[in-house]
Amino acid sequence: MEHRKLGTQCLEVSAQGLGCMGMSDFYGVREDEAESIATIHRALDLGIDFFDTADMYGPFTNEILVGRALKGRRNQAIIATKFGFVRDPNNSASRGVNGRPEYVRQACEASLKRLGIDTIDLYYQHRVDPNVPVEESVGEMSRLVEQGKVRFLGLSEAGPVSLRKAHAVHPLSALQSEYSLWSRDVEDEAIPACRELGIGFVAYSPLGRGFLTGAFRSLDDFAPDDVRRNQPRFQGVNFQKNLDLVNKVGEIAARRGCTPSQLALAWVHAQGGDIVPIPGTKRRTYLEENIAAFNIKLSPKELEEIEAIFEGSVAGDRYPAMMMALIAK
Repeated sequence: MEHRKLGTQCLEVSAQGLGCMGMSDFYGVREDEAESIATIHRALDLGIDFFDTADMYGPFTNEILVGRALKGRRNQAIIATKFGFVRDPNNSASRGVNGRPEYVRQACEASLKRLGIDTIDLYYQHRVDPNVPVEESVGEMSRLVEQGKVRFLGLSEAGPVSLRKAHAVHPLSALQSEYSLWSRDVEDEAIPACRELGIGFVAYSPLGRGFLTGAFRSLDDFAPDDVRRNQPRFQGVNFQKNLDLVNKVGEIAARRGCTPSQLALAWVHAQGGDIVPIPGTKRRTYLEENIAAFNIKLSPKELEEIEAIFEGSVAGDRYPAMMMALIAK
């Protein structure tokens, strides 16, 4: 596995990472800790060293899982985690955002303890708090760097305005945002701003929350507690419209001799050497399938054909209105 630089602060990670969220939360999880840990170990064995988690996944349990999996192999791993979302313990669907400096420190200390490590490699503000200037949040994050508790800083789902303000306080190494064939809005402003400022880009949900795999044919394929049931792209007529797009991806993948997942990931890899996708999985089989996508090189004609399928055709917002409102400018 090749490595790529994120930002200009000497952070290097495997060209593809592993998103660990689904091992503990959101996607109708039936936890299998042994297989999840085996998947993380297999990732290490295959050259992946970039692991993504957050305190709100679980909540809290995913960091514990990742920490347990990496115990004894800490020197092989780049651990990224996030703070900022605050979930209601009595209502898992309800969440707020907290970017106050005192909370930044509190959250960091708690994550370090759950992960069982002394230093977080990459620490993201999960969402910019609309009630706290991003400069204040990042200012406290920079003090964590000074104290050796964090190595590199990033933001998640932030736009050019927030990026510039934060980067002026302390250099950011990465912006993490959703990016895939069916989520390309970051191409307009966010990615250009990252390239102008020298900030790396980490693409989460590069497989469209699993939809681009072609594995889901109806809403009944999702567990009753799967969060995707409440997301606009998976509801009503939007589901079938988007499924029609995925079917076309499947046709191209079949011609190419790969899976739809591999085609979708190969497309993300083709978008630039400063972009690192972090497809999530909790099974070794899918991990190995995803890693193989790195060796698929798409021709300009294939890229054009793939992109034409999704041009202005995706139906529905990627989040419910409450969550869309938390995406910063």
